[in-house]
Amino acid sequence: MAHPIFKIPILVFLFLFTSIPSISSHPFDPLSSLEIQIVTSTVKSKFTNIAQRLTFHYVGIEDPNKPDVLSWVANPRSPPLPRQAFVVVRANKQTHEFIVSLANGKGSIVSEHVYQGTGFPTLTLQEQEEAIEVSLKHQPFISSIEKRGLNISDVVGSAFSIGWYGEAQSETKRIVKVLFFYKESTVNVWLRPIEGIETTVDLDDMVLTELKDIHVSVMPKSEGTEYQASTMRPPFLAETKPILVNQPHGPSFVVRGHTVSWANWDFHLSFDMRVGVVISTASIYDIDQQKKRQVLYRGQISELFVPYQDPTEEWYYRTFMDAGEFGMGSSAVALEPHHDCPSNAMFFDAYHAGQDGTPVKLENAYCMFEKYAGDIAWRHTEAVIPGELIREVRREVSLVIRTITVIGNYDYILDWELKKCGTIKLSVSLTGIMEGKTTTYKHESEVKEEIYGLLVAPNTIGINHDHFITYYLDLDIDGQENSFQKLKLKSFRTDGSTPRKSYWSVVSEEVKKELDARLRPTEPVELHIVNPNKKTAVGNKVGYRLIPGPMAIPLLSEDDYPQIRGSLCDYDIWVTPYNKSEKWAGGMYVDRGHGDKTLTQITEQNRDINNKDIVLWHTIGFHHHPSQDEFPIMPTLTGGFELRPTNFFDRNPILKMRSP
Repeated sequence: MAHPIFKIPILVFLFLFTSIPSISSHPFDPLSSLEIQIVTSTVKSKFTNIAQRLTFHYVGIEDPNKPDVLSWVANPRSPPLPRQAFVVVRANKQTHEFIVSLANGKGSIVSEHVYQGTGFPTLTLQEQEEAIEVSLKHQPFISSIEKRGLNISDVVGSAFSIGWYGEAQSETKRIVKVLFFYKESTVNVWLRPIEGIETTVDLDDMVLTELKDIHVSVMPKSEGTEYQASTMRPPFLAETKPILVNQPHGPSFVVRGHTVSWANWDFHLSFDMRVGVVISTASIYDIDQQKKRQVLYRGQISELFVPYQDPTEEWYYRTFMDAGEFGMGSSAVALEPHHDCPSNAMFFDAYHAGQDGTPVKLENAYCMFEKYAGDIAWRHTEAVIPGELIREVRREVSLVIRTITVIGNYDYILDWELKKCGTIKLSVSLTGIMEGKTTTYKHESEVKEEIYGLLVAPNTIGINHDHFITYYLDLDIDGQENSFQKLKLKSFRTDGSTPRKSYWSVVSEEVKKELDARLRPTEPVELHIVNPNKKTAVGNKVGYRLIPGPMAIPLLSEDDYPQIRGSLCDYDIWVTPYNKSEKWAGGMYVDRGHGDKTLTQITEQNRDINNKDIVLWHTIGFHHHPSQDEFPIMPTLTGGFELRPTNFFDRNPILKMRSP
């Protein structure tokens, strides 16, 4: 029998803080439902006489100062650090930022600030729904639908952010376009767009400001677009026999509050409405040194840039910044036991603030499970010794933390995987439905022009696009003061003393400034984060190595507006000195932002990064030229990268791992 599904709500009430061990009050614990209520009520009290509505766009923990956090982690039985929240709201067409104290179970405003820069906060789910509703009730729009012979009850809408295309800040309005799709005879609406008609909605006033009825397009047939199991008919794909996951003694990990202990790892696990899962204060136990050693202070997704490559009137603005515009955490979906996560998974709920400040519960927001898929941690067969055959094999069991975010037509499966050898593996899996564009073409032989993608079905083009995912990784390798090294693999000629004519060796370069750390490797190189103040027994600097993920070169011109906003993909590697306010690769306010607060501007400061507390940013990318194999729903495509110990340990840290 499979092990039962575990589920624990991530809810730590403020009034319990004094009655439970302080290990449950980690400084990075997410706001509980009660705390969200306290924070939003406190902010609402400042807006009793506003002319327009007040909307909440971000409510989350205000990070304490790093030295204070590390001091508490070193002694978790010490009193909890003061709890504060960072809040972003819209009121009177202005963006307001608040820091709210939660001392003594009461809310009080520590600071407030009206943001004057470019860009707007993350869209709320509710205002997107309102924009769609306003459009669907607009009588001229209904008439346009009827003109096409379509049933208004079968029309669904989706709110699209529109980017920025050179408008002055004073002319940049907080608006979205609403596009429409047809669900008659199929739930796969993304492959049945109603093109030629769109609305523009002002989100602050929540009024429809423009209706465009440009042309009447062909409607692709619904046949062959369904993907629901209930609609499938024989013949079916050959089935495999059941594979059961069974841990008869329960999981090996222990969860205390939001702190997790598993094997030789200890870390904090949290959830944020903008980025989803956050891993912090991760350390690994070194059995030779008999102590925990720091590895990662904080790791999270920073931004996800998805520019579509159709520059025509109805498509050119589809260049999305998913984390900053839509929220990777607030767009997370409930994970399905036995399918999204295996039978031995433990599930966690999470909370975020809704548009009106009310706590919203995300059930099964993320899961954690131990994985064994026949992988090998290490092995060797020795047959060279006469009369002996030696075989030693160790199974690799890892720990996976998973969340799934759905933004529009795409599903993003986001995994953190920790291994006993010290490796941290991060992966992004893309699935869902391609965004289709209608066409009169029914066969590839008819295509005589640029269609910006591929004909994947009669009357349907899958449009070319990219996915660039930037991770924020504040590595503290055996301490805060770290350096970034490039180890270039160079070819050399021999001195001729043997028949060999060449060999390669490593030329190490310590990168000292931010600008020099902007990298898009084209030659063999190893990238290390090292602690220059700590060395192994034989004198090597302790460190971790980045094994990069898929690195897609951006193909938009540098002066193209989407590329200015999405310059996070100009380089695969960036390194900055730690600054707790610098967490957003595309800037804090990316909706309609001007690309003036991205990693490009951050690193232009060209600060010293040698033997400093530094942050590694890694952008992985996918160029996606759609194919018919991805119609009507896309098989999962996975890419990722690893952070691997490199001279961090004096020897193989899992040498003494017992064979089960």
